[in-house]
Amino acid sequence: MFEVIKKNSKARRGVFTTVHGVVQTPAFMNVGTSAAIKGGVSAPELEKLRCQIELSNTYHLHVRPGDELIKKMGGIRKFMNWSGPVLTDSGGFQVFSLAGLRKITEEGVTFQSHIDGARIFMGPEESMKIQSNLASTVAMAFDECVENPSPREYVLRSTERTTRWLRRCKTEHDRLNSLGDTLNPDQLLFGINQGGTYDDVRIAHAQEISQMGLDGYAIGGLAVGESHEEMYHIIDCVEPFLPEDKPRYLMGVGTCQNIIEGVARGIDLFDCVMPTRNARHGHVYTSQGIINMNNNRYADDPLPIDPECSCPVCRQFSRAYIRHLIKSKEILGPRLLVMHNLWFYNTLMERIRDAIDEDRFEEFRREYSPKISTRIG
Repeated sequence: MFEVIKKNSKARRGVFTTVHGVVQTPAFMNVGTSAAIKGGVSAPELEKLRCQIELSNTYHLHVRPGDELIKKMGGIRKFMNWSGPVLTDSGGFQVFSLAGLRKITEEGVTFQSHIDGARIFMGPEESMKIQSNLASTVAMAFDECVENPSPREYVLRSTERTTRWLRRCKTEHDRLNSLGDTLNPDQLLFGINQGGTYDDVRIAHAQEISQMGLDGYAIGGLAVGESHEEMYHIIDCVEPFLPEDKPRYLMGVGTCQNIIEGVARGIDLFDCVMPTRNARHGHVYTSQGIINMNNNRYADDPLPIDPECSCPVCRQFSRAYIRHLIKSKEILGPRLLVMHNLWFYNTLMERIRDAIDEDRFEEFRREYSPKISTRIG
């Protein structure tokens, strides 16, 4: 399923083989929370933007249109017309992001729907059932993502409960995969390391869940209030205690620099809404740094967004035209910027993989880690 084929220090070059296709790692998962990339990019277009694996969200798809409907339509991949692997987040992040609309007990979490206020209960078994109905390639275990910083005693109790939930997830996941009407009986299950910013809690939790024989392991509960330095420190603490032969996923991270630094610390998979969200507000990534297409300086600029980029947008359109679209509030403007940013992130991962293959990752890291996350215009 997963093989590390090359290492530069802790940076890993791997191959993640799934029932829905092969993912070359390190890889960035393009985020389609509700089975769509925000910004008007369809799933078939993702293939042209070099996307290998797409991510969708259990909670949001359960609320609308409903996981039973998606199962009836043949699963998430058929529903959105995507041919590659899909990872579904468990709904655990919504325990954090919808803090004002939920109540946590040992059994699970009761949410008040952000759409119509209806009560929704989700626990480990419910999350596994929804993800089984979605027929994603990878299901994530149900957990609680806590805010950083949080009191140590609360983080400890939450992490212990997350471990108990993980055991329930595994039992239910195994049961669902064995049923005759399961759309994807080969669905994989990843566990999630939690523990806030407390080294010993993180390490103890990593040690415990690493013994459960899961298909992969994620580091969750980061990029939720702590500094980048604290995030990197936690990854450094946890990485030695995660299985060497399983993919490692840093959830919800992040900037281009975060990704390069995560790879340097042994991470294989990443996801973040940043490239699409920033694009919809006019902020795009280039080989020289981040630019804001709203700025007046681009009003008569004939150059592409990034002269060094070969994406479909940079091959065909000027900065002046795209800025005109944005100022005119034409939906084509944000769409083109989303396409460019996704291409940039996906091809950044290709460059990282090439650098590891060619034993020059540290050189690549020194040159590009600070540069491509700097705002230049």
